[in-house]
Amino acid sequence: MMSFAPFLNNIPATLRMGRSLFRLRPSFSISATPLTVVSVPHPDSHQRTSSFSTSKTKRQRPIFVAATKQHVGKTTTSLALMSGLQKRFPKVGFIKPVGQQHVDVFSKTLGTYIQVDKDICLLKEQFHLDHIDYRHMSPVIIPRGYTKKYIDGKISFDDQVKEIDSAFSEVDKASDVVLIEGTGHCAVGSIVNVNNAKVANLLGASMLLIANGGLGSAFDELELNRVLCQHYDVPIAGVVINKVLPDKYEQTKHYMAKALSDQWGVPLLGCVPDRPFLGCPALADLERLFKSELVCGFDHRYRHYNVKDMNLITTSLTRFLENIRTKHPRTLYICHVTRDDIILGFMAEYQRNRREEERPFEAALLVCGRKGKYQMAEEVKDMFEGLDGAPVLVVEYSTHEAMKLIHDYTPKLNIDDKNRVRKAVEHYEPYIDFEELLRRTSE
Repeated sequence: MMSFAPFLNNIPATLRMGRSLFRLRPSFSISATPLTVVSVPHPDSHQRTSSFSTSKTKRQRPIFVAATKQHVGKTTTSLALMSGLQKRFPKVGFIKPVGQQHVDVFSKTLGTYIQVDKDICLLKEQFHLDHIDYRHMSPVIIPRGYTKKYIDGKISFDDQVKEIDSAFSEVDKASDVVLIEGTGHCAVGSIVNVNNAKVANLLGASMLLIANGGLGSAFDELELNRVLCQHYDVPIAGVVINKVLPDKYEQTKHYMAKALSDQWGVPLLGCVPDRPFLGCPALADLERLFKSELVCGFDHRYRHYNVKDMNLITTSLTRFLENIRTKHPRTLYICHVTRDDIILGFMAEYQRNRREEERPFEAALLVCGRKGKYQMAEEVKDMFEGLDGAPVLVVEYSTHEAMKLIHDYTPKLNIDDKNRVRKAVEHYEPYIDFEELLRRTSE
């Protein structure tokens, strides 16, 4: 086990007193051999009891969730973990120590609006975490310009640590177990000296690593994160592999579990098959992407569209009408703003469909035109009035730019899209081995 004496010598004495920066906790050896656990009592952790627990003497370590990179389903996994933990503990705490994208929320204890990471709102509101306040759930936010201020000495490492430690203490006191969500992979935050692995050590947490489906590349990415966890003496509770291709599911599950066991002595705690719907953008996502708003069809902002069913219209009006009547009803059509015939044809087809009730009208139209060069005729705009069931979004991009942006876009879960959040939890939760996770994170 590596020595941290040189590092600790550089820590101010005030931080080493009482609740230290690196809390004394069970020591885990992370290597190619199975983990060796030495039972060492926690100096300041309170004994938690729960009617949900099989043993009233066990203490549950915080569970820190980190990913190998962006867009691997870390927040979705956190949602599933929270759902499962709430079935096993009366009060589950949640904290995201270091966040980036933030929103304004009202803190009841402070009586004013504060900034918190956007994922905090999703978890708190979705799971009604009323026993903890927003002020303790997102202690450090890194907006634009924060890194430069830190390097210039305007923000101190000590202050960051105090904020994180104080916030976690409040959440920990109010909860039977605490779920911690990191930001990106284990090294994110290193530039300001609060990367995920270091924070996990500070909070005495066990790490749960999340990676995308696959074998070789997934394991390589996991290894980079394992090494950093080892450097900061953070025990790895296990791994969850997400978005696994259904036809490769059994193969991935078998060989990844074997590789993790043989080389790390760590279990595969979850292997989740891919469900394309969860990656399909809703019209509300496209509004955020293009910084625009629907001109009609507002009631269908949370209708989702598969990118594979996106259709650029370059044909005649007659062929377009044939297409919209025979193709998959939930198709996102894209046309240029100069195609008045297609825009009017889309509106007319909606009216005809509603009158004849052939099948549900679920198509949407994205109208594109570069800013300052093309614009929709006012006469056409006036005709959108009353088309509540026909979503139309006008954006100031070329058709090529718009399609590329949509293809490259990964929609994020948010509290307003309740249908997608519910389906994400229902899909992920059954594939996670909670009993093994809790066994490996209990003291």
